[in-house]
Amino acid sequence: MSLRFHEISEARNRILNPLTHDKMALLAEICGVSPGVRQLDLACGKGEMLCRWAADHGAEGVGVDISDVFLSAAHERAEELGVADRVRFERGDAGAYAVEPGAYDIVSCIGATWIGGGLAGTLDLMRPGLRDGGLLLVGEPYWISPPPAEACAALQVEAASFGTLPETLDRFEAAGVELIEMVLADQDSWDRYMAPQWWALSDWLRANPGDPEAAEVRAFLERSRRSHLAYGRRHLGWGVFVVRPC
Repeated sequence: MSLRFHEISEARNRILNPLTHDKMALLAEICGVSPGVRQLDLACGKGEMLCRWAADHGAEGVGVDISDVFLSAAHERAEELGVADRVRFERGDAGAYAVEPGAYDIVSCIGATWIGGGLAGTLDLMRPGLRDGGLLLVGEPYWISPPPAEACAALQVEAASFGTLPETLDRFEAAGVELIEMVLADQDSWDRYMAPQWWALSDWLRANPGDPEAAEVRAFLERSRRSHLAYGRRHLGWGVFVVRPC
């Protein structure tokens, strides 16, 4: 998906992953987020996690993202929640961000392990910023069961891009981190993430019928809707995995 299509489709979403506000709150509880905790969020999207945890728990943080559209929404959210003095957002390539060594209690990358070319590479990007005893949070898809070829084709993903949950554990262990907790999406989490995208894309198409990319956006909408209903809900899982270096 191009960045522009991503920005269009996410217009109605605050959280740019299949993570509900309740599950985000549970994740904060699991991780012991509290006043003074410092977090770096790579590919932070609209910054909802940083802003919400700052407002609810007194945390502080830095978010990095490449999208001006998403960062504008993040700045607005920080002002809305009264936490603009505790969170900072920077525009840039999260995969090339110069991390301050050992500066953060939590380093997160929620649903964007492409920044490091995959799970292992992204963990390598995250690790230097973590203080001793800190936590890494990784949002990553997984296969509920090995997918048939038609599911991969519809979802436009290689079967080897992800693993089942046990295979995801193997990948963490091979990368030198220990899995200690997780918060997994359920079907409702996925629906609350995907369905608002269809509305946003439909609204955009109605407002921009003459746009040069309108036909491509319409094809993307139709593919997204059908692939989720036919295959995504059945085969594709997603979770935030809490790990720490071994």
